[in-house]
Amino acid sequence: MTGTGDYSRQRLAHLEALAARLPEHGLAARLVGTDDPVLSVWHPGTGRQTLVFATPARDGWMFLWARGGQERADDPGRAAELIGRTLSRPA
Repeated sequence: MTGTGDYSRQRLAHLEALAARLPEHGLAARLVGTDDPVLSVWHPGTGRQTLVFATPARDGWMFLWARGGQERADDPGRAAELIGRTLSRPA
């Protein structure tokens, strides 16, 4: 059985991996929270923003964000690309 500390460490590792890829797509981010961190992401050009959650799923971990966005956490580059598309569109 995995303890909550293990989940927190895994969640943080996934969010940090995603945060490292976001600048490639013109996005900025910062981690928010300690025990259950989330990633606050924004597009400096459009001012649009979202929170990204990392959560365990049946087959690993998933990133989830507003407007129904989701991507497997084992592909942070793809997730960064999709979040970038979401935040670069006009509201």
